[in-house]
Amino acid sequence: MTPPDATPRDIDADALAAFTAEYGRDLPPIAIVIAAYNEADGIGDVVATLPTEIDGRECATIVVVDGSSDDTAAVARKAGALVCDVPVNRGQGAALRLGYRIAREGGADYIVTTDADGQYDAADIPRVLAPVLRGEADFATGSRVLGRQETYDKVRRAGVHVFARLISLLTSQRVTDTSFGLRAMRAPVTGAVELRQPQYQSSELLIGVIARGYRVAEVPATMRLRTAGSTKKGGNLVYGYRYSRVVVGTWWRERRRRSPLPEPEFPAKTK
Repeated sequence: MTPPDATPRDIDADALAAFTAEYGRDLPPIAIVIAAYNEADGIGDVVATLPTEIDGRECATIVVVDGSSDDTAAVARKAGALVCDVPVNRGQGAALRLGYRIAREGGADYIVTTDADGQYDAADIPRVLAPVLRGEADFATGSRVLGRQETYDKVRRAGVHVFARLISLLTSQRVTDTSFGLRAMRAPVTGAVELRQPQYQSSELLIGVIARGYRVAEVPATMRLRTAGSTKKGGNLVYGYRYSRVVVGTWWRERRRRSPLPEPEFPAKTK
């Protein structure tokens, strides 16, 4: 039972301690991290399709269960995932941050993220990770614009292009897809970029990576229809409003971080 006055740091520390007690700290070179909230109907199939080895490097799948009220944790364990079962629902961003920390502290060299809903093709994972493994990029993301998308929502399709243009303008680096959940990166990147968002964190991560000078690559990938469950991101208007706030807020935060401090003002000397 989590105390009602537990802080985010307390929750993370307790969850990390429980995970370490169960699995230890010796993770393989590649960690595939998934945040899952009430995804019992689909998480087993997702985990079962994930690779156990890429380019001769062993992989482990870490599922951070974000306060689910169903059997997500049990189903993920049965499918072969390492499960970090957090009793409090805090949002995808918080769950992924914890997953990144587990991977880094467990000694993983590379981190891949994918979603629990089956919208990303596991066959794309080696292709997205490849530029990072080759040393050509520090961070790589799939792109449905460069690849293929099976979704039929015209508003969401338009939003992908609008936000891609906005972030490209703000960061002076061309990107085509800012919210693709299948990404790969060197593990230390996740500890160097400031991550705060509880939800809609894909753009925060992308903008932070670009702002801090990491090399970014985009790889054609597929966005499929959700195989089970329902979206936790809200309707189009809510999603668009909240996502735009994260984009602009993250860009402004990073811009202020990079701005030089003003010269100190000294009182004029008196004769």
